[in-house]
Amino acid sequence: MPGQTASSSSAPFGVYVHVPFCRARCDYCAFATWTDRDHLIGDYVAALHDELALRRERGTIRPATSVFFGGGTPSRIPAASLCGVLEAIERVEGAEVTVECNPEDADPARLDAYRRAGVTRLSLGIQSTSERVLRSLGRRHGTGALRDVAVAVGRVGFESWNVDLIFGDRAERPVDLERTLDDVLGLDSPPPHVSAYALTPEPGTPLGEDRTRHPDDDVLASRYDLVDQRLTEAGYAWEEISNWARQGHEARHNWLYWTEGEYAGVGCAAHSHLGSTRSWNVRTPQRYCDALARGDLPTAGEESLDASTRGFEALTLMLRTRLGVPLGSFDDVESLDDLVEVRGDRVVLTRRGRLLANQVSARLSDGTREARQ
Repeated sequence: MPGQTASSSSAPFGVYVHVPFCRARCDYCAFATWTDRDHLIGDYVAALHDELALRRERGTIRPATSVFFGGGTPSRIPAASLCGVLEAIERVEGAEVTVECNPEDADPARLDAYRRAGVTRLSLGIQSTSERVLRSLGRRHGTGALRDVAVAVGRVGFESWNVDLIFGDRAERPVDLERTLDDVLGLDSPPPHVSAYALTPEPGTPLGEDRTRHPDDDVLASRYDLVDQRLTEAGYAWEEISNWARQGHEARHNWLYWTEGEYAGVGCAAHSHLGSTRSWNVRTPQRYCDALARGDLPTAGEESLDASTRGFEALTLMLRTRLGVPLGSFDDVESLDDLVEVRGDRVVLTRRGRLLANQVSARLSDGTREARQ
């Protein structure tokens, strides 16, 4: 039966559940989200159950070692509905279950419902504690949201939780980011995991179309230096370019992505990776619901990757993490100067190298580069 735990010896396997509903759309967001489709929420939740059932019948899902509800805004749907979907996902004993949640939705009653249903981890989009930055980013929560969330998380008893930050907005001054970090690290019980992302102007978004609002590369570099320095001093270790964690609170679901693990994506626009095949679902919630109502899996397309392409992608992903890549992945490590450091038989990005990770990836050895062509 779904929801019952299976053996903890199962191979790593993730389930990602996409919730595409939002109260408002941020200027920088390029995800598959909608602010005018709330009337579909009931049908969409039913379709999620149908997709999970079809995947079980066809063997394209197995007991999960990690589950991640992302979006969009998972907390946009009723807590009971989300918990019902989680109950329909078979999980191994001790599985990590993460729910993204808007700060304004993180009331104790909702969080308690999540915890009772088996959620083990929360990811909260704080972005900043500066009023000017929040206003520029189009975020709805106030500057006191972090404090309120920390209180609610503590009362409910979550031990693992993550705060998402965004830096580099044109409205942001150095003092704004410094104070945000002060606010995060100054909590009585700071979050044991922090994600900090450089603001990226994605094509097709209001931010992307307005070049006057694009962040300055030098500013982004200095902001990243500040984030990494402050978090390192506070006892966080960097996991991946934009992620830092205290020991024992690493995001297992993220590591599944970073290590080319297998996962099933459920919901509109969700992607799956099984063996050498990647597939993705139809993008809009209405088309997703219609496909499941017909009894069809909502697959929009798929691709098969050969071994060399998978190998190259595995290296580029691992290069972004603290584990780095094998020493033989580069023809001439010394030419990379201060962008990498050699640790035993591994090559790991330095702080400066993390800022130039794409350029470092382009220097992978000839045999590795051939996989891209």
